Amino acid sequence: MRKKLCNYAFIDSQNLNLGIREMGWELDFKRFRVYLEEKYGVKRAYLFLGYIKKNQDLYKSLRRFGYTLIFKEVLEYTGKKIKGNCDAELVLQAMIDFRKYNKAVIVSGDGDFACLVKHLNSKNKLKRILVPNKHKYSALLKKAVRNKLTSMNNLKKKLQFKMKRTP
Repeated sequence: MRKKLCNYAFIDSQNLNLGIREMGWELDFKRFRVYLEEKYGVKRAYLFLGYIKKNQDLYKSLRRFGYTLIFKEVLEYTGKKIKGNCDAELVLQAMIDFRKYNKAVIVSGDGDFACLVKHLNSKNKLKRILVPNKHKYSALLKKAVRNKLTSMNNLKKKLQFKMKRTP
């Protein structure tokens, strides 16, 4: 009997959101989760994000859509700037679960993940890197594994959030 593929996604939500919004649209996270399952066989999708207490409804929705949320405590700086960098958490989770998944899908354009991407690729564990915006991502990722890199620029029609009209 053949073993069923079990791929995991590791999603840098800040990089994903900023990259998509810079292109002028908003991601539908429910549709994105389905896309990851259908296109890349993703059974578990980790979403790394800064924890903000007032966003409880959003977190409930994301869980309902099928994401496993990993939070980072956020730091609020003067001027209301919020910082919740989750890079270390993403790399750590990818290594903790290393034996549980067949292949990893990394969703980010951040060059800080180049070392993880190189390692996963050297162990034949990298399925794909999805960069939110092909015009704004690190050359370190391109250098690491150009042949497994895909941008999300052409996914607007498929994954754009559309407000439901009320009659």
